[in-house]
Amino acid sequence: MLDANIKQQLKTYLQMLRHPIELVASLDNSDKARDMEQLVQEIAECSDRVSVRLDGNYNLRPSFSIAKQGEEGRVRFAGLPMGHEFTSLLLGLLHVGGHPPKVEADVIEQIKGLQAPANGGHFETVISLSCHNCPDVVQAFNTIAALNPAFSHTMIDGGMFQPLVEQRKVMAVPTVFQGTQGNISESFGSGRMTLEEIVAKLDTGAAEKDAAKLNAKGEFDVLIVGGGPAGAAAAIYAARKGVKTGIVTERFGGQVLDTLGIENFISVKETEGPKLVAALEQHVKEYDIDVMNLQRAKGLQKLSDGKVEVELENGAKLTSKSIILSTGARWREMNVPGEAEYRNKGVAYCPHCDGPLYKGKRVAVIGGGNSGVEAAIDLAGIVKEVTLFEFDTKLKADAVLQKKLYSLPNVKVILNALTTEVNGDGTKVYGLTYKDRATDEVKQVELEGIFVQIGLLPNTDWLKGTLELSKHGEIVVDHKGHTSMEGVFAAGDCTTAPYKQIIIAMGEGANASLAAFDHLIRQ
Repeated sequence: MLDANIKQQLKTYLQMLRHPIELVASLDNSDKARDMEQLVQEIAECSDRVSVRLDGNYNLRPSFSIAKQGEEGRVRFAGLPMGHEFTSLLLGLLHVGGHPPKVEADVIEQIKGLQAPANGGHFETVISLSCHNCPDVVQAFNTIAALNPAFSHTMIDGGMFQPLVEQRKVMAVPTVFQGTQGNISESFGSGRMTLEEIVAKLDTGAAEKDAAKLNAKGEFDVLIVGGGPAGAAAAIYAARKGVKTGIVTERFGGQVLDTLGIENFISVKETEGPKLVAALEQHVKEYDIDVMNLQRAKGLQKLSDGKVEVELENGAKLTSKSIILSTGARWREMNVPGEAEYRNKGVAYCPHCDGPLYKGKRVAVIGGGNSGVEAAIDLAGIVKEVTLFEFDTKLKADAVLQKKLYSLPNVKVILNALTTEVNGDGTKVYGLTYKDRATDEVKQVELEGIFVQIGLLPNTDWLKGTLELSKHGEIVVDHKGHTSMEGVFAAGDCTTAPYKQIIIAMGEGANASLAAFDHLIRQ
């Protein structure tokens, strides 16, 4: 199960255990159960502080829990936590074993002070082993369970427990359910969630406390709204000038967190979005930058003294001598009947994450650009059939991608097609309706999943009526990042900069930051 290299690494990590732990397996007669038994035994061989029991009676089999000896297990894996989830397993072993998590001290105290929700403190996260967003959610809930006895958590491999996936109508991962052990009653959330986001959702008084803390902050010299590549670059350039710098962001890293393969970041041959974001965050922490995460901007206004004020959703107000807007963009939606109703019930936006849930099924991909064609190629290796719909009369993807697409036997391409409706039975998708733009004939296609890949929209709705925006909703900027409001600059995918690329966003962020500093010294 584990090769010699991994075993040696595991032995090194398990030396960090501060007290003995016990792995309790609940098994059946399946091949996966035999693999799981081998896995837990091999883990135990790596440390004399790890013991194994095979007499567990958990309702999901095969599964195993990690418990402090003498206690009931609160961290559990239903399925083999390999691939992306192996790190979740390793961290679960260490945190249950008393090794402190790499989390800010105030967040740890907040977790320890959480009360069990009235609707239950047990959580179950349905994942796929190919999902790059799932481990963050699994690790967050495992951390909460390890630190607070009022909570417990089970990772469930959707590929191994297909009947459960069908019963709960899971059409996207990660999806989190909440209740009590043996009685999961409701959905808690789906998609990528950070530990801080989850804790804030569980802590009912968090918004008021955050607002009070933010209102107490003094005036900034440079305040960046948005924590993606443009925002991080802007903050670093500003901090290096020795001015008081802050970042207020809904989630640090932004859209890059949802990007898997990155192969065009110059000097880095290949990386993944979450790894790049971790490096950005570490770089930002090298400077005196006040990062205010999990905060959504609501309004922007110029004050009578020339300063600029940003109002947040929680009611807090931040003031700065200059502002850099780097709010990025989000997936564009089709905006047709049924899309919102069936989001995560057959309508998805991440083929790599959610593709494994559609194994053997028929799916559609909407969009014939690079992202759409790449999605269709990836899905073709998993699903029964892929139908790609393109609005134009030809695909817009690179020629090499088109050649690969047309070579696949289970892919069909429909051009000149306008999707008009997502069809479902109230709980899940069963098809879509489209119009042939050449003949105006309306047609229906039966399928079980729809992956939308039609580009991006700037996150600028909150700025309408405040700044000059293009017809596409982008913030209009000049070559130095100036906007239509003095003292306010913008950078990255939310602007009229013509090309939406990570490396360009970083350059634009630096450019806007230098312009903001020039503005400060001229005041």
